[in-house]
Amino acid sequence: MDGLIRLAKSSIGAKAVMAITGVALLGFVVVHLTGNLLIFSGEEALNEYAAWLHSLGNLLNVARAGLLAAVLLHIASAFRLTQLNRKARPVSYRMTAPEVSNYATRTMAWSGTIVLAFILFHLAHFTYGIVQPEVFAWANPDSPNVYGMVIAGFQSVPIAASYILAIALLGMHLSHGVTSMFQSLGARHPRYDATLAKIGPTFAALYVLANISMPVAVLAGWIA
Repeated sequence: MDGLIRLAKSSIGAKAVMAITGVALLGFVVVHLTGNLLIFSGEEALNEYAAWLHSLGNLLNVARAGLLAAVLLHIASAFRLTQLNRKARPVSYRMTAPEVSNYATRTMAWSGTIVLAFILFHLAHFTYGIVQPEVFAWANPDSPNVYGMVIAGFQSVPIAASYILAIALLGMHLSHGVTSMFQSLGARHPRYDATLAKIGPTFAALYVLANISMPVAVLAGWIA
């Protein structure tokens, strides 16, 4: 056990933890987005999907706990790598090279923390009904209306804006994270490094556009 802890605290271990949890979280955001986009298929499609998820009961709660654990480990590893980098270079360079270390790279740990805060807010909003309890879908178990809850939620400009901002920050995180994940898992090679470097930004852009399409569509009155 002590050996595993020392390994996790090392640079190699921290990168491995970040990569593994990153893969898990990447899978989650893709599945989560796919389900949410059913809102464009109409009320029945989204409500049926939500009812199926709700029917999973404790299994769904286990998945949520696993998601939060993965996020916490991901953030802890990011802070650990930052700490190790500072120890390796206790005196900062007088000049920085933004072209080598872009904003997303330099703020991975902090953007990850913001994403965690967003996840907690998202759970409080759509999962537990703490935010906007008056439109909480599961308050009426005989006729839950998740579609109506999402529409009502995004009709609030402050809430819709907070989602759009959080998704934009998550996109910045994914832009660098997806690309660096290949390196951490040893999947980089000079022959296709240029291609791999484009995967992260491309995936992040598509993810952000798909996610913000929902609050934007509600605010614009395209779906109601």
